[in-house]
Amino acid sequence: MSKADEEQESKYHVGDVLLAPAYGNLEKPFTGKVEKVYENALLVEIIENDPADQPAVNEMNHRAISRMSDVEVIQAAPQEPKDQED
Repeated sequence: MSKADEEQESKYHVGDVLLAPAYGNLEKPFTGKVEKVYENALLVEIIENDPADQPAVNEMNHRAISRMSDVEVIQAAPQEPKDQED
């Protein structure tokens, strides 16, 4: 399966905003923006988090890996229209 096929089949896309559960040193769920889509996980930039989790978020450089099965999309990224060749 090519990379283009994988991205097309995934229900997650770069730019999606999602709600992810707490994990590791984080005590509360966080909101993040998808930066990269892997086979079963997402690289997420943490954009909103509980103030108590701020030291842990800073330590993780505002990035987290979340399983696709654990996250919920709250705002889909705008999709570029696909050019159709005639």
